[in-house]
Amino acid sequence: MEASIILPPDYKPSEDEEYMNDYQVEYFRQKLLNWKKELIGQSKDTLDDLRQGGLNQPDDIDRASMETDKAIDLRTKDRIRKLIGKIDEALQRIEDKEYGYCEETGEPIGIARLEARPIATLSVEAQERHERMEKTYDDDAI
Repeated sequence: MEASIILPPDYKPSEDEEYMNDYQVEYFRQKLLNWKKELIGQSKDTLDDLRQGGLNQPDDIDRASMETDKAIDLRTKDRIRKLIGKIDEALQRIEDKEYGYCEETGEPIGIARLEARPIATLSVEAQERHERMEKTYDDDAI
């Protein structure tokens, strides 16, 4: 976006306004940036945890427990990395003026869905179709 829009402090997007107006776009841009910042902080904490303490615990049970904890931390870090990638893609869609519209149908995704999942790329209907198709193919594999 060229110039950042200053949102009123209590602004919340509404279904009553023009869809993806400048305020809504800025609201979701800020929401995505704040989420990304929070995830990066969590990721740094996870890295710090992974760096601390070695696996040189004298007790096999303690060592196994630490290894399990580190594996969980690594999976968490990987999920965070993937989520940050999706946030970056959503921010790019904002720049490309494509944010908020279903990538399959071009229809609005909807404010409520974007509030719940700001990285959404499909409308509820398209997502349900996608999940039904996935289930159908999964059932065929059985």
